[in-house]
Amino acid sequence: MGGTFPMRSSRPVLVALAVVVLAAGLFFFLRSSSAPTPAVSPPVTQAPAPAPETPLDAGSGAAPVPVKTVEAPPAKPNHFVGSQVCADCHEEQHTGWKHDWHARALSPATKPYVVGTFTAGTHFKGESSEAWMRRDGSQYLMRTKGADGNLGEWPVQWVVGGKRMQDPITLLPDGRWQVMPVYFHVTGKSEWVDYSEKKQGALSPDHPFFWTNFRRSAQHACLDCHVTGLDARYDRASHQWETKFADAGVACESCHGPGGQHAESQAPEDIIQPAKLTKEEGFAVCAQCHGPRRTLFPMLDAKHHFLPGQRYDASYQPMVLLVGNERSGDFFADGRPSTSSFEYQALIQSQCHLKGGATCLTCHTAPHDANAPNEVRKQKPVAARTSVNASTCQGCHQEVVAQGEQHTHHKAAAAQDCLACHMPPVVSGVLDHFADHALDVPAPQNTARHDIPNACNTCHEKKTPDAMQDALVKWWPKAEARQARRLRLADAFDEKTAAQSRGALEAVLADTAEAGTLRGAAAKFLARRFKHDAVPALRAALKSTTDSTLRSDIIDGLGAANAREATDDLASLLKDGSLWVRQGAALTLAAFGDARGMPALQALATEPETRGLVQPHVMLGQLAMRRRDVATATREFEQALDLQPYNADVLVRLADLYVVQGNPAKGRERLEEALRFDPQNKSAKQRLGMIPAQ
Repeated sequence: MGGTFPMRSSRPVLVALAVVVLAAGLFFFLRSSSAPTPAVSPPVTQAPAPAPETPLDAGSGAAPVPVKTVEAPPAKPNHFVGSQVCADCHEEQHTGWKHDWHARALSPATKPYVVGTFTAGTHFKGESSEAWMRRDGSQYLMRTKGADGNLGEWPVQWVVGGKRMQDPITLLPDGRWQVMPVYFHVTGKSEWVDYSEKKQGALSPDHPFFWTNFRRSAQHACLDCHVTGLDARYDRASHQWETKFADAGVACESCHGPGGQHAESQAPEDIIQPAKLTKEEGFAVCAQCHGPRRTLFPMLDAKHHFLPGQRYDASYQPMVLLVGNERSGDFFADGRPSTSSFEYQALIQSQCHLKGGATCLTCHTAPHDANAPNEVRKQKPVAARTSVNASTCQGCHQEVVAQGEQHTHHKAAAAQDCLACHMPPVVSGVLDHFADHALDVPAPQNTARHDIPNACNTCHEKKTPDAMQDALVKWWPKAEARQARRLRLADAFDEKTAAQSRGALEAVLADTAEAGTLRGAAAKFLARRFKHDAVPALRAALKSTTDSTLRSDIIDGLGAANAREATDDLASLLKDGSLWVRQGAALTLAAFGDARGMPALQALATEPETRGLVQPHVMLGQLAMRRRDVATATREFEQALDLQPYNADVLVRLADLYVVQGNPAKGRERLEEALRFDPQNKSAKQRLGMIPAQ
């Protein structure tokens, strides 16, 4: 800006002008703001242990660069100790785990683990990305464009995975672990690819998914599920990250919980055995990573990370169909995940789970047990032509599996497999395809009406969906009854049929036999599409369910529909057993201006067990802005940022407050920080252009 306005004497006038303009914007915001800011809360867990001297197997914690290790604080009743301590007494299980892919979720970039080609001259060029890979002794290097758009070379210090895809990571000077622009596709042509570019389009340095930006930091997107005992911290003053963990990879304590107490006592009751948990709690052990989710507490709050033995919904809510107010591209129109790594979201809507109680461990083994490929349980198939992967189906469907061709009506060996029809490979990993864990019957009509792939046309590509439907109902006359559910879900959720979707959405919401997550999605869509007309159905569903995740979704819907007549319904939930529900009720009441919301919010923001929640502080800040209480608003927003420093929306609001208070320099700092985390934030860019550089 200094080059635009060269006269030094004009600076006070410009500052005053900026203050007036921003204050006007703030006044408009104070008048119009009513909805709570959604807190973006990526995944979490707890604490690196001493690394073995020679990393020759998966799961080694050896680091090619110095990494701070976590010392067990003596005051803690329990703490992470690392898998090597577990190996002292459980050598067989530890050895089995080291050969499992869970142990390779994150590995040091050393020869035993790196699968990508780093020979001299290795080169990749995409539409917007380009990289050259090479080795220098034991060090792996990647040359590519950096944040300034110029070429530079970075060391590869860690690698993620290696079974299908391997992602290289480099550590930047500010402590961020950045996922580099190109990945090695193991199961494809064994070549370098850029699947971020394939999914997001061309990536310039200011794009959120450009490799040097926050959205591509492993602390934000990867480490919670790729290490054990994560403790990531960010210093707002120095802009520095500090990252600690007990083990690289999904190690013993990811599934069994912190082992410090058990290591000292060796008592069985001092460690979690997933097989001995309730089915719901055992399911949560796998679910903590096998499906994207919203977290109740922010990712930097290691104290409140999920631990084995806890309920899933005490920490998480699965993302289904919507991310905030935006439609997710990771789902088919009928609510089934279309993208890999959503196994939890798929399985919980299956009849195998809803009626049969199936969980991950119904078909899969623990990471240290003997298994068939993909950690599937080894079983002797009932039918000779049933694959090992499908043989687990016979545990519940032995009679059907034994029927073989009589049931399948197909002669080809591949078509005899249960997976061919009920778990077709229609789920995309961008470059690979995976089995559909929603475990349903094919619905060719949804292909014709909603562009949803079906198992029949996966094999019979030249046949029309109508022809496949005719053949299907001829062979399985009862299939239409099963298909009706998927047809209703697609009619409800598809944007193409949104205008006519009210009846289908209300039917899904009212159906107590339907998956709670899909009922919750119906509540949100109903409110957003039909506003106040949705309120009676939302209130009826809220009163009839005990599902905390569904109640949270309905509360969200009531807020979106501006259902002020439901305030008594919401007030009755302020003492609910679910913290998700209590927070949602308090936030919505406060947004409605109901007096009962303020004390509930203040309690959430100040009580020891809940003051780590972000949204109550954000809402209290917004309410203070409405009252023109700038000091309180500033304090609450700063507290929210202490908990969630990457919340760009709050940073922008704070910038407005500082400018109004006559401190444009601090306002500029907050705007620059917002752009550090969200380079394309329009509000931050616009405001920053109005504040002259000091």
